Amino acid sequence: MLLDQADIQRTLRRIAHEIVEKHPDLEQLVLVGIYTRGVTLAERLRALIAEFAGQDVPTGALDISFHRDDMRAHPQPVVKATRLDFPIDHRSVVLVDDVLYTGRTIRSAIEALFSYGRPDRVQLAVLVDRGHRELPIRPDYVGKNLPTSRGERVNVQLTEVDEVDRIVLLPDVASISSHESGA
Repeated sequence: MLLDQADIQRTLRRIAHEIVEKHPDLEQLVLVGIYTRGVTLAERLRALIAEFAGQDVPTGALDISFHRDDMRAHPQPVVKATRLDFPIDHRSVVLVDDVLYTGRTIRSAIEALFSYGRPDRVQLAVLVDRGHRELPIRPDYVGKNLPTSRGERVNVQLTEVDEVDRIVLLPDVASISSHESGA
């Protein structure tokens, strides 16, 4: 296990503090989580920002299903309702996701976000940055930098979705198979 419940909570507290520090006017800030776990993390960050700054920040949920560049690989995406009950025009939007990998999910999220308005700035908060970027995308707020191999998988589990808070690294299935076969 890479992070347990206490580690995740401590990490989110730090990210929330960093967001508050970089946004002196919280009236202009909104948080937008990317389904699924990014939405949960955005809600947790909202609660922490309210605790630290005494101000409730509008928080929404973004579905990127129809903006993905791998639609052919997933012809029947599971679509969830985007929930942006506030304007994003001329505001600072912090996109929230659990794991940053190639950057393609974030590219899709930015494209989806701009179909709802034109924010003054878009920032990115991620719980884990595992590297292997294929697009020039860099997070503004990072919980943990975790260098991985391409075959490994970072599995973020959150109580609201998975009934436990933890982050685990799943090994490269190909290397396990070749090791077991003696290759």
